[in-house]
Amino acid sequence: MIRSLVWPRRGRARWLTGAALSALAILALPGCVAENDPSTVTASAEPTATPVLRLATTTSTRDSGLLDVLLPGFEAQQGCRVDVIAVGTGAALRLGEAGDVDVLMVHARAAEQAFMKAQHGTRHEEFMYNSFLLIGPANDPAQIRSLEPAAALTRIATGKHLFFSRGDESGTHQRELQIWGQAGGRVEWAGYYEAGQGMGPTLLMADEKQGYTLVDMGTYLKLQEKVDLVPLVEEVKSLRNPYAALVVNPARHDKRNAVLASTFVDFLISQPTQRQIADYRIAGRALFTPTRLVAAP
Repeated sequence: MIRSLVWPRRGRARWLTGAALSALAILALPGCVAENDPSTVTASAEPTATPVLRLATTTSTRDSGLLDVLLPGFEAQQGCRVDVIAVGTGAALRLGEAGDVDVLMVHARAAEQAFMKAQHGTRHEEFMYNSFLLIGPANDPAQIRSLEPAAALTRIATGKHLFFSRGDESGTHQRELQIWGQAGGRVEWAGYYEAGQGMGPTLLMADEKQGYTLVDMGTYLKLQEKVDLVPLVEEVKSLRNPYAALVVNPARHDKRNAVLASTFVDFLISQPTQRQIADYRIAGRALFTPTRLVAAP
C-alpha cells in the first residue's frame, strides 16, 4: 500500500492595530462622512496598472534558485510583474488548460505534446535541460551505484529499502513512472512513500529518513549543503530532463495575456538569457544547460 505524507502548512493572520480600530470606529459615526458632497471629493489621477504575467512553473525552477536570477531582468525590461505559481508539471498543465495562467515552464515531454495537440497552447519552446539523479545514503544499502535506473529501482524495491516519490504528477514523478515501466511495472512495498510535495520538501524528507529518491540536478545542487544523501545513479542518457515554455491559447481563454506570455518565451530563448542560464552555477557546477545558446565564433 502506498503511503501519502502530508506536511501541515502554517496559516497567517492579519491584525488591526488599536489606532486602526479607532479610525474605523470614527468613520462609522453619523455625520463623519458627507455622502455625495462635491466639496469633499478631490480629483486624483488614475494610476497606470502594472501588467501582470501569470507563470505556472515546475517547483524545480523555483527550488533551484533559477527564477530569482531570471525574472528580475524580465520584469525590469517589460515594466511588468510576474506572479509565480510553483507546482508540479501536471498541476501546471491543468492550470493552463483551465486558463488560470498565461505561460508555463514544465518538464514532461509527453504531457506537453498532449497539451499542444489538444490546442491548449499556441507555442512550445524548449529552452534548457538538466538531468535527474537517483540519490541515497552514502553507504548505499541497496547497492545501486552506477546501475541503470530501472535496475536500481528494482533493487531498491526488492530489498524493501525506503524510497520517497514526489507522487504529485510532476515531471519528476512522471519520469519515475517511466523508469518503473522499463523495470516491468511499479512495485509497492511498505517503504515506498508518496510525498505529494515539491522537489525540495521531498528531498528533505528522504534525507531525514535516509532513503532514496529521484531528484533533478538543479534542486539537488541548490540543497546539497543541507543534506547527506549523495548521487548514486547519474550521467545516464535516459535521465536527461528537458524544460519547455508553453503559451496558453488566448482563443480559448480571452483574459490571458498571450502577447506578454510570448514576449516572455522570447526572453527565455534570447542569447542574453541563455547565457545567464549557462552561467548559473553552485559550487562551480552548472545547474542547467541552455539549448538555444549560439556558440561564439
